[in-house]
Amino acid sequence: MDEATTGVAMQLEPLVARVLAANPSPFTYTGTQTYLVGTSDVAVIDPGPDLPEHLDALVAAIAGRPVRAILCTHTHRDHSPASRPLAAATGAPIIGCAALTIDDDGPRSDAAFDRDYAPDRVLADGERVSGDGWTLEAVATPGHTSNHLCFALLESGALFTGDHIMGWSTSVVAPPDGDMGAYMASLDKLLARDDRVYYPAHGPEVTMPQRLARGMMGHRKQREGQILRLLGQQIGAIPDMVTRMYVGLDPRLTGAAGRSVLAHLIDLQNRGLVSEEAGTWHSAA
Repeated sequence: MDEATTGVAMQLEPLVARVLAANPSPFTYTGTQTYLVGTSDVAVIDPGPDLPEHLDALVAAIAGRPVRAILCTHTHRDHSPASRPLAAATGAPIIGCAALTIDDDGPRSDAAFDRDYAPDRVLADGERVSGDGWTLEAVATPGHTSNHLCFALLESGALFTGDHIMGWSTSVVAPPDGDMGAYMASLDKLLARDDRVYYPAHGPEVTMPQRLARGMMGHRKQREGQILRLLGQQIGAIPDMVTRMYVGLDPRLTGAAGRSVLAHLIDLQNRGLVSEEAGTWHSAA
């Protein structure tokens, strides 16, 4: 079966199945991947966008089994809106990340925050949800959003990483809610773990997770170095930085790249390495 087949449950391992939503975009890759964990009863991770055909596919994949929890990694609109109709259809509680409402003026209009998300229970770092033969533990990973959680399946060593870390692309870290310093700390947190596989919300599973986490950290440090070198050349406007840093970038992603550059600059400013005046950034060295 093609990994990009929508609406069909694909069994990835004994306790994990995946259903792909039909919402592909430059930010979601082939679409949002909803995961079902369990056998006789299940948890649903990242129910996805509120699309009737996706809800129908999830109900078909659940096949009448009890749903112990509907878990959301964060509240971008490609992740959590289907939690409400799925809860209505199954009677399951919505559990996971905290609600978050923020006026985001960034480029990701397709994934703005879900203002109607209302969890029945918020999980703190290390808290667990369990069913018959499965246990999911919350791993707090702020950065992409301040409320982002990953979920560790203790029985198999799998980690459901949401948008925090994906094999097909780097994660967008967009202020005001996205925080590069927190994102790097969360990457470091994952690097210290011994997860066997990552199941991201977009793109294929990651079978060498520690290598990817190290690579993502190295990539971000490389971007930081580029920014500092550009500031040393008196290039201090974000659009000019994006032009030089992201050669050949899909024009649809230019705004998102600018937001990531801004996130780096804010982190550097918090560390006393750069300053800003009237929209132009300068090296503090």
